[in-house]
Amino acid sequence: MVRYVFAIILAANGAALAGSREPDWSTYPMQAGRFDTTWESLAGYEAPAWFRDAKFGIWAIIGPQCIPLQGDWYARNMYREGSRQYEHHVKTYGHPSKFGYKDLIAKFDPKELDYDRLVGLYKQAGAKYAVILAVHHDNFDLWDSKYHDWDSVEKPPHRDLVGEFRKAALKHNLRFGVTTHLARSYSWFQTSHGADKEGPMKGIPYDGADPVYQSLYHPPFDESARYPSNPPDSWKLQWYLRVKDLIDQYQPDLMYFDGGYPFDEGLVGRRLVAHYYNANSVRHGGRNEAAMCIKKWPEGSGHGVFRDGTCVQDIERGRADSLRDLPWQTDTCIGGWYYQEGIRYKTVAQVVHMLIDIVSKNGNLLLNIPLHPNGSIDAEEEAFLKGMGEWMSVNGQGLYDTRPWVVCGEGPTTYQGGHFKEDALVYTPQDIRFTAKGDTELYAFFMAWPETDQLIIRSLARSLAETSAVESVKMLGWNERLTYEHRADGLVVTLPKTRPCSHAWALHIRGRSLRGPGS
Repeated sequence: MVRYVFAIILAANGAALAGSREPDWSTYPMQAGRFDTTWESLAGYEAPAWFRDAKFGIWAIIGPQCIPLQGDWYARNMYREGSRQYEHHVKTYGHPSKFGYKDLIAKFDPKELDYDRLVGLYKQAGAKYAVILAVHHDNFDLWDSKYHDWDSVEKPPHRDLVGEFRKAALKHNLRFGVTTHLARSYSWFQTSHGADKEGPMKGIPYDGADPVYQSLYHPPFDESARYPSNPPDSWKLQWYLRVKDLIDQYQPDLMYFDGGYPFDEGLVGRRLVAHYYNANSVRHGGRNEAAMCIKKWPEGSGHGVFRDGTCVQDIERGRADSLRDLPWQTDTCIGGWYYQEGIRYKTVAQVVHMLIDIVSKNGNLLLNIPLHPNGSIDAEEEAFLKGMGEWMSVNGQGLYDTRPWVVCGEGPTTYQGGHFKEDALVYTPQDIRFTAKGDTELYAFFMAWPETDQLIIRSLARSLAETSAVESVKMLGWNERLTYEHRADGLVVTLPKTRPCSHAWALHIRGRSLRGPGS
């Protein structure tokens, strides 16, 4: 009842603000500190050392949308007549005028969800940070929300899922993160206000058109799947207060927006980020340890604004095509974001190659393992985590705590950067990726095993750095030193007859001035 009464007050306050040129900032509380809403202030951001050292995180996505086992964007597409998910919904649950998303929420019961075990599997797989989706575009908060009555505590499953996940992450000594996809919900969910255009239910409004449920489905608005271009101030304020509540209650080390800075015309997105940075700094004695991951889309695309250097750039289902000066992150999934029956998963080899390439370019990988609606992961996902852990136990030394080398790699296989570009790559023994620890330790990952058991690293040609000296070469997972010859055309290494792992292998090269003159 408290949440409901507050929602009425919030809506009235927002309505009063509607049409104003600038929000009433007294209603947007913000932690004071060195960051403010100007780009100049936010440009003082630096990605925290823990994030740069961690390299690999695993992400849990669960919620009512996983119940039908039909994959991504179910809450939107179940109201799109003729779509695959609409057809499934009508066949399985009934017409969305009679059984809507609110009714699917009532069936949300992840009774086998054991975050302690799950996060333990993440850690065994080599993850250094654990992330949970806190709210998707479906407008359903997975925490004990102070400002919204559609949450996982007030509604089924009557559990604080974010709080449980945070407790497990801290127990396993992993950094804790949350992702928020809320800003575009106001426009994304407008399909719920429609009606069939054909057939026996033609013209009968879906349940989202019922004013009783506007706190879930939103008031009517010009429909779009992107950030709403001109939403009422009441929505901007609700977004701000809900995400701020998530930050203040659960103190995440990492946050993520599914897009750029939202609502930038009123500086609302920037104000929220400044609050996050300042609040995090207070908890860490003045040092900001927040990893704020935001996506960069072309200006005017409808996905928010972005400025380099104010946050960690996140690339969805893609990666950078070259070495970057600033740390960044790829977020992707072994299958779909939400659990889907019959979907084909990425293999351990594919993810290993992806991770190596990303880290060599100064990036991190956040990998989603989608949860079954009962809260479990399937046998194939568990086998994937086991295989990932076996590889990381041998080769993690060459990824964790490293920094980029002078070049990210060499070889014929290249990658086109950007969102949603995950073309399958076939690597060769000539494809090598580098990481470094100072100027005395270099790690060279080769993606395929050469037929001759000899590997040549052309980036270490003597002619390129006459002051450099290689003093030893070993392979991670192999105890003995390897025979090598440092020639004018490269470093030639004789590999062992037995391979210490599968998928990709790392040479640990020690020496002097391995970054070249002046290093």
